[in-house]
Amino acid sequence: MTSDAGSVATVDTRGMRCPWPALRLARAMRSDAAVILLADDPQAGREIAALAAEQGWSLAVETEERWLVRRS
Repeated sequence: MTSDAGSVATVDTRGMRCPWPALRLARAMRSDAAVILLADDPQAGREIAALAAEQGWSLAVETEERWLVRRS
């Protein structure tokens, strides 16, 4: 995970298995205003979408493997 001036974090979860992508996203969202998420596992995508909804975050699909998550 990398940060850019504390406002955007990139969480690269490609090649990882659940539940780590959702956990890494949650950690990144604690301190950053937005997260660029890279994921290629469908189950990870479902977990991440559920986590975002639970926390009241918005989730925008930019490409098939790249999502932008923001605090609502």
